[in-house]
Amino acid sequence: MLPSDTRWTRPAIAALCLAALFFLYFFGLTRTGLLGPDEPRYAAIGQAMARTGDWITPRLWDKPWFEKPPLLFWMTALGFKAGLDADVAPRLPVALASAAFLIYFFLALRREFGENAAFYASIILSTSAGWLAYSHIAVTDLPMSAAFAAAMLIVMRGPRGLPDSATAGVLLGLAILAKGLVPLALFVPALWFLRRQLKDALAILAVAILIAAPWYALVTLRNGAAFLDVFFVQQTFGRFASHDLGHEQPFWFYVPVLLAGLFPWTPFLMLLFRKQPYRDSRAAFLVIWLIWGLVFFSVFLNKLPGYLLPLLPPLAALIGTAIASANNRSILLLWSVSLSAALVWFIPSIEDVLPDALSSGLSRSHYHVPAFWIFPCLAAALLCSALARIGRRSIAIAIIGLATTFTVIRLVWRVYPILDQTDSARQLSHSKSVTCVRPSDRSLRYGLNYYTNRELPDCN
Repeated sequence: MLPSDTRWTRPAIAALCLAALFFLYFFGLTRTGLLGPDEPRYAAIGQAMARTGDWITPRLWDKPWFEKPPLLFWMTALGFKAGLDADVAPRLPVALASAAFLIYFFLALRREFGENAAFYASIILSTSAGWLAYSHIAVTDLPMSAAFAAAMLIVMRGPRGLPDSATAGVLLGLAILAKGLVPLALFVPALWFLRRQLKDALAILAVAILIAAPWYALVTLRNGAAFLDVFFVQQTFGRFASHDLGHEQPFWFYVPVLLAGLFPWTPFLMLLFRKQPYRDSRAAFLVIWLIWGLVFFSVFLNKLPGYLLPLLPPLAALIGTAIASANNRSILLLWSVSLSAALVWFIPSIEDVLPDALSSGLSRSHYHVPAFWIFPCLAAALLCSALARIGRRSIAIAIIGLATTFTVIRLVWRVYPILDQTDSARQLSHSKSVTCVRPSDRSLRYGLNYYTNRELPDCN
């Protein structure tokens, strides 16, 4: 995992990367209880599967629940079967899936684009705000994105026989089991690239159907029209044009989401305006994967930030290859390195706004940058820019990645306990005085139901 422009030994850099991976994805997972309405709700469904042994029909408090397919629930149920507690069982499988994908992501890119590009892309993806955030919570976006992106990376290099096609098909099937038909729609660019390898394309689709179809068939046989109406009519096709789901956003919604999801590496998007990286057909595949997904999700009337997660791997890969091919004295490279290094030092100032942003929304929270942060920002920007200028861009990227890792650890240590008090129902569930919940507060309702292991009545 050692880029060629550093003097570090391979064992040292490998150990450093694995340590950073551990702290980024496994440190402090339980310092806050489950958050929002979705995380405790999905965890309760997985817990019910483990308890009842019914792995076909998802149930929320003994009632069939058909809004999502079962992969995340199966992962959570396996966590409970393994003896994990109410906080670890839902989150640890997601963190493991994310870490495993990141290792595969590096190996796949190293094989196709070289060690330097793989090194840069892996650091960027693993420390980007979007990928990190969804790796810390037990929702469906990360499992689907990891499985789908792994399948796409196999297609990018070109399947070499049935083993590759079967592996890609299994991964695509798992993505369909994680989030329905969306991965099939996102897979359209792969089918176009495989138009001259028809046998491989058909093999991938056949294996994907073989993996995913049994659950869909069984849950339909058991539950009939109720499943078909909720899952396909309301939750799948309804997201295109339905006004009833409450997630309506403008067409341009995903532009700021993409910029924020890539933080602190957002300035490196400047490098993508160079023509050189796209001369490779594999880079062209990544571009089409990214643009098709961005347009596809933007057409939806209902939009959520997590939908964009499967587009971060191709974006990180494109930036990694662009960094590797850039000239040492490229103005775009030097500015990208400098600005990203400066952005890292603003992360601690975000800590104060995060609890309010989760509770009341970002638009209602108050954000300010303490003056003393300006000096470390300038120092980091100058140092990393100087390193890139003298041909040590790998050290500069590593410094930004390590600084991000340390600030994330600090955020988890300091902010997660605050979120546990203000945004999670875990602490409140210990109170014996809690006997009912307000109907309007979905997060508190699902959280209290999960942690008290019973469905609380509405408060009058």
